[in-house]
Formats: sequence, C-alpha cells, structure tokens
Amino acid sequence: MGTLVSLISALASGEAMAALQRARMTAILYGLAAIFALCGVGFLIGAAYVWLAARYGPLATSLGFGIGFLVIAGLILVVHKLTTSMRSRRRARRRQADMTAVGITAALALLPALAKSKGGLGAIVAPALAVVAYAIYRENAKPKPRKTDPEDMP
Repeated sequence: MGTLVSLISALASGEAMAALQRARMTAILYGLAAIFALCGVGFLIGAAYVWLAARYGPLATSLGFGIGFLVIAGLILVVHKLTTSMRSRRRARRRQADMTAVGITAALALLPALAKSKGGLGAIVAPALAVVAYAIYRENAKPKPRKTDPEDMP
C-alpha cells in the first residue's frame, strides 16, 4: 500500500513527468551522438579509400573494399545463424525445465486436497504409476536415428 501511495504522490508532484523528460532528452542526445559517430566512421572509410586508391589504384581499391565488406557481412550472418540456433535450443531447455517445475508445483499443491477426498489415494497413485511406466518405457525403447535438421547445419 505504501508503494502505491508513493507512486500516486510522485505522479501528483510531477516527478514522473520530469523523469520522462530527462529520459527523452537522453535518448535524443544518444541518437545524435550515434549519427555523428556513423558519419565519422564513414569519413574514415572514405579517407582509407582515398589513401589506398592513390597507392594501389581506384579499381583495385574498389574491389578490395567491396570484397572486404562482403566478407564482413558473411561473417556477421554466419555468427548470427550459429548464435540463433544455440539460443533457441537453450530457450527450449529452459522452457521444458520451467514446465516441469510448474507441473511438480501444481501436483504438490493438489496433493493434500486429493489425499483428503474420497477417491484421493487412487487419484494420486494411478497417475504416479502411469508416469513411472512411461519413464520405464522411454528408458527401454530403442532410440530412433536422428535426422539431420537443415537449420543445424552451418
């Protein structure tokens, strides 16, 4: 309740509006700094081109810069592809662990209520036996050969 009161008083006093204005000004300044940094990088690349063109000729320099930028773009795409597949696998594992935790928590929360009901013991034992039987089946089942997924290939 105290945090709600302090939030309402902050809104009423205008502190939230001042914080929003500071955040907006900061975002604008960072945006301008990024634009000027990109302009600076562009001029540095232009200066490197002019220097190398005077040394090796304009055609060789253009070919070198073009190939260099294409190699950099290819490397970025390869790194992105590798990290995306790793992240998706990690998210799937985390999601599976979360679902398992939620299921266990729900089962533990329902356990006292099921134990007190008339058919409680049967309602608890039957699913538990099914889970154990499925685990035994999975352990003894012959694993299928794994197909290569086109997304897993580099």
